[in-house]
Amino acid sequence: MHSGLVNPIDFSHQGRQADYLAIPYSVDRSPYYQIRIPVLRLQNGEGPSLLLMAGNHGDEYEGELQLGRLMRLLDVAAIRGAVTILPMANLPAVMAAKRCSPFDGGNLNRAFPGDPMGSPTARMAHFLEHELFPRHDVILDLHSGGTSMAHLPCALIERQADAVRFERSVALMRALGASYAFIADNGAAAPTSMGAAARAGTIGLSGEFGGGGTVTPETMTFTAAALDRLLLTLGIVDRPVLSRVPLVQPGPLQLLSLSRHSQGIYASRRGWFEPAVALGATVAAGDLAGWYHDLERLQQPEEELRFAESGIVISHRLHCDSQAGDCLIQVAEPIAA
Repeated sequence: MHSGLVNPIDFSHQGRQADYLAIPYSVDRSPYYQIRIPVLRLQNGEGPSLLLMAGNHGDEYEGELQLGRLMRLLDVAAIRGAVTILPMANLPAVMAAKRCSPFDGGNLNRAFPGDPMGSPTARMAHFLEHELFPRHDVILDLHSGGTSMAHLPCALIERQADAVRFERSVALMRALGASYAFIADNGAAAPTSMGAAARAGTIGLSGEFGGGGTVTPETMTFTAAALDRLLLTLGIVDRPVLSRVPLVQPGPLQLLSLSRHSQGIYASRRGWFEPAVALGATVAAGDLAGWYHDLERLQQPEEELRFAESGIVISHRLHCDSQAGDCLIQVAEPIAA
């Protein structure tokens, strides 16, 4: 077999199945090479079905590490229903510590609905949208800012035409315990996992759980708590599995909107970015966002960068060295619930 994706999981099977999805992909050293993507399926009787995935982008580690831990800790006898765990959905990108796959340059979160005969990334996207997503009631796809961005922790859902499903999505998004959240409106053809979840007729949850191509005690605690809260809210488990500290009642949720180009500041040339404000800061239009230095022309003073819009700072670039087109900093607009 030289194309497609091999799935060894039997979704009718009760119990624990730990195996690998396999994508055949010929490389110079191995004509019959397979990209082997770990997957765990736990099923215990009737109940909700939940898919937990991370590694959609390879350099976003909070989800990858916590889902790996959950694979080791979650006992099939302690659950009701079914849980599928996919900790490294874009495995080549994870192993290369990159956002996109080194095999085909594929950004999995822009590859849906995919192609069963296409590149490895396209085949994985097709399998997720057409085979895996429809088998689950709820999907949580964990993201972060990756290597180049610091991101305010937040939850995200896609707006859906089905009113009942959308109301349930909002309730589960709130249950994750984030302080901030987005309701995206990317349309029915969105090439993201959340667009794919909507097309598959399931509830899609996502969010940004950290950033910087690293993890911290704070981001790992937030990720563990969000996973435990979702498992508890769905009734799959009776007690937290990952959290090392007691879960506390989440505070109020502030909805945010990021829908306009003017909410970001983008580099127009090579330069070195110095932010002036921290994540979570509330800023007004005209406020100082940072400075843009030119180390190739030291006689030139740094350029002041100012926000075009008011809002809450949700992300900024961590790599100081920047190129034309790089997003340097973004603000989101607070909106009513």
